[in-house]
Amino acid sequence: MCGIVGFLWAPGARVGRNAEGRVRDMARAIAHRGPDSDGTWTDDSAGVALGHRRLAIVDLSPAGHQPMASPAGRYVMVYNGEVYDHADLRAELETAGKAPQWRGTSDTESLVAAFDAWGIAATIARCSGMFALAVWDKADRRLTLVRDRFGEKPLYYGWNGTGEDRAFYFASELRALRAHPAFAPEIDGGELPHYARTGYIRVGHSIYRGIRQVRPGEIVQLGAGQTDPTGERYWDAAAVAHQARTEDGFTGSDDEALHQLEALTSAAVERQMMADVPLGAFLSGGIDSSTVVALMQRQSRRPIHTFAIGFHEARYNEATHAKAIAQHLGTDHTELYVGEGELLGVVPDLAGIFDEPFADSSQIPTFLVSRLARQAVTVALSGDGGDELFGGYDRYRKGARLFDAIGRVPLPLRKGAAGAIRALSPAVLDRMLAPVRRVPQGKEPNGQWAHRLATYAASADVDALHRALVSQTQRADRLTAAAEGPEEGPVASGSGLTAAERMMQLDLAAYLPGYILTKVDRAAMAVSLESRAPLLDHRLAEFALSLPERMKVRGPTSKWLLRRLCTRLLPSALVERPKMGFEVPMGLWLRGPLSEWAGDLLAPDAIRRDGWFDAAEVTRMWSEHRNGRFNHGLGLWHVLMFQAWRSHLQGPPH
Repeated sequence: MCGIVGFLWAPGARVGRNAEGRVRDMARAIAHRGPDSDGTWTDDSAGVALGHRRLAIVDLSPAGHQPMASPAGRYVMVYNGEVYDHADLRAELETAGKAPQWRGTSDTESLVAAFDAWGIAATIARCSGMFALAVWDKADRRLTLVRDRFGEKPLYYGWNGTGEDRAFYFASELRALRAHPAFAPEIDGGELPHYARTGYIRVGHSIYRGIRQVRPGEIVQLGAGQTDPTGERYWDAAAVAHQARTEDGFTGSDDEALHQLEALTSAAVERQMMADVPLGAFLSGGIDSSTVVALMQRQSRRPIHTFAIGFHEARYNEATHAKAIAQHLGTDHTELYVGEGELLGVVPDLAGIFDEPFADSSQIPTFLVSRLARQAVTVALSGDGGDELFGGYDRYRKGARLFDAIGRVPLPLRKGAAGAIRALSPAVLDRMLAPVRRVPQGKEPNGQWAHRLATYAASADVDALHRALVSQTQRADRLTAAAEGPEEGPVASGSGLTAAERMMQLDLAAYLPGYILTKVDRAAMAVSLESRAPLLDHRLAEFALSLPERMKVRGPTSKWLLRRLCTRLLPSALVERPKMGFEVPMGLWLRGPLSEWAGDLLAPDAIRRDGWFDAAEVTRMWSEHRNGRFNHGLGLWHVLMFQAWRSHLQGPPH
């Protein structure tokens, strides 16, 4: 795993002076992504500079050093990621008589040799892996940026600056762009409505105006002298899902599906165990990570390293389940129980770790388990992607039932009733509903619950209901003045899909890359740990997308087929248990140990001075939360992470 940076400039522009030093400084800003070595390549006549930071995983020798030129010399590449089947690329090149004299065993060398033989797009289509890469084509004087199919690895790009300071930049993280003295960041207030509602920046966008992210499965190109980069999807999860379920769906039996799932998952795990450094896995005790770990151990001659974070509060603690599974499989298991002090100690560092506004309370334990794993290994496999591909979230089952129920009532009536409920304050609803609904321990108060259900009831279609289900902040529209733009999500329609299938499709396009994979990448790379997700192998994913809903959600059972595979690998007593989230009690913390820290960041003068959020609304939320009248923990965390990020950067211009 690595970090990549670079920029293009017009001949004679000031931004290109001392290009080698500038691009080295940019790379140094993301040294945590690649602490083992660095490299630069510049061509002043073409106006291009490339920089690289290396975390050596495959071929630890200098033969894997980057930037790397192709054997024919046409292409120069900087690359972040792993191509797990690169040996197959080499074999195909050798069979075709197009292989060079190999200097080493790195996948980087395999890629640039394949570029010479087949071109960039055709090579990428052959690859199974996670990656973000930049390639300069000397012959066509063209820059190509590529991101893996699901967006496991980040890559930002865009024009910035004016006059002789204007250039086209790209980097794995925004901090690398800010390291160039000519880069002038400008916060894009239009991204805040989506962030306030979900806790993450829209897929394909960034917090800075004019700076985008390469979308999952996209190739972006910019030729010398061009002003507008062009983007084209080489793989689109939503389109694949739609075609798989409407044209090429799986028609075999349950047992045939299980056999194929086991073969594909086992092969994906085997490919992703490729490493010349110590390797292990995150083990939460859930279906996804347990399946991955069981298949890893089955294919290993020695106990694999597994890691888990434990909490002293039983309702948040999965470590006991992880330990039982580790003992059954015979892994070399490490667990760390963390208290409130260790968890809270991470909070001041989050803005620096994530480098862009990002708000999910599980980012704290995710960072802690990454730091724990890095003490023993350089690569850790995870179960990420299992929920989105195999129907693991409750919202798929419950959302489908809810959509069926509300669909029986005309939309105007639903909207009218929802408006009437939302017109009443949560406190009034608490009193009204107290005689008829007892609030379960630890759950939201009646007023908050009623407002949420009213939002669901007003949904016009599955997409709107899904939007409501994934929204973490009620009335987020009151926090910012700008209107929310559309999610950079699926291009395929939902026709031909069930409600649950459509919601999975939407999550694969937005929630998975924007939220889940962003969290894991930033947390792991902050400690120079490479994370891998075998369940996101595209061959396995395409099979999962072809399965009918009944093989994912069957009655009250989620992840039905993946669960069957897990019980084939582990005793059912270790598998069949309620799903738990990787969460912390943020609402309670904000009323307790984080109250002073939060109060400073949420002070009306500070909010009003910055002008990004509505000070009156934030003050109302903070007051209601501290008084216990309403649990605004998630919404306030979104505001706090933005304010902490602004404070960390000492206020970039806007």
